[in-house]
Amino acid sequence: MALFFDAAWFDKRLALLGLGRASVGAALRLDDAAVEALFKDQRELKPVEVATLAALLAVSADEIALRAGAGTSVAKPIPDEPFLLRLEAVEAAMARLEERMARIEELLAKAVEKARGERLDEPS
Repeated sequence: MALFFDAAWFDKRLALLGLGRASVGAALRLDDAAVEALFKDQRELKPVEVATLAALLAVSADEIALRAGAGTSVAKPIPDEPFLLRLEAVEAAMARLEERMARIEELLAKAVEKARGERLDEPS
C-alpha cells in the first residue's frame, strides 16, 4: 500500500484512457478544489469513491485502494440476499404501478371516446 496518494499513477492511468482529472471530479461529483485536494493527499477516498474510481479506471477496487494511500479502504461486499429481496419488492411494486397505469390509460381512452361521441351528437 502506498503511504501517500499516487497522483502520478492516477494521472498516467487517466491519460491511458483518454481522461483527465475533470473526469474524476465528474465521476465522484467533486469540484475541482476537492479533486486537487485528493491528488495532493489532503483528502481521503471514501469506500464508495474507491469503487467508482475502479469502474472509471477499469481496475480493481483493491488497486485503487493500494494507490490511494494509507487509510483508504474498499467497500465491504453487500450480501446478495437482502439486495435480492429488495429487488423483488421493487419489481413487484413496479408491476403494480404498470397495472394501474394500464387501467388509467384504458379509462382515459374510454372517456375520450365518449367525449368525441357526445360532440358528434351535438347539433352544429
